[in-house]
Amino acid sequence: MNEEKPFRVEEVDGVETPPRARVEDAETPAEKLERKKDYLEGFLAQKPPAAVATEPGGALYESVLAALKDIYDPEIPVNIYDLGLIYGVDVSDEADVMIVMTLTTPHCPVAESMPGEVELRVGSVPGVRDAQVEIVWDPPWDPSKMSDEARLELGML
Repeated sequence: MNEEKPFRVEEVDGVETPPRARVEDAETPAEKLERKKDYLEGFLAQKPPAAVATEPGGALYESVLAALKDIYDPEIPVNIYDLGLIYGVDVSDEADVMIVMTLTTPHCPVAESMPGEVELRVGSVPGVRDAQVEIVWDPPWDPSKMSDEARLELGML
């Protein structure tokens, strides 16, 4: 089944040396630099595509995040975004904002007022047409959802 094929040895008297590159044909350093400049010129002239205002990185989206980072949990000295209470921010093309969030516990003392405050703050961002907040309990909040900044602020790092 595994038959080995015999191998042949061929003896030669000599091998032709390959032709050497001629120095006259080589690029001068100035020519090489000029070629690199041409390549980079087009690359550097391109502008990055502008971020759509309603997508992450866009002006409106970032303004909404900034508004969320200004809202602090009354019991914990950390904003609700870094605390990990915000599960999702969706900004539509019509500038309607939908925020999916949770609270630390269902029995949180601000369970009634926090969603309204988030709606008001986000709704007051220039350019936002409407803001809605949906409270979800699944998945439940736990400290692993906090950002490193929040952990540092609370002395958990």
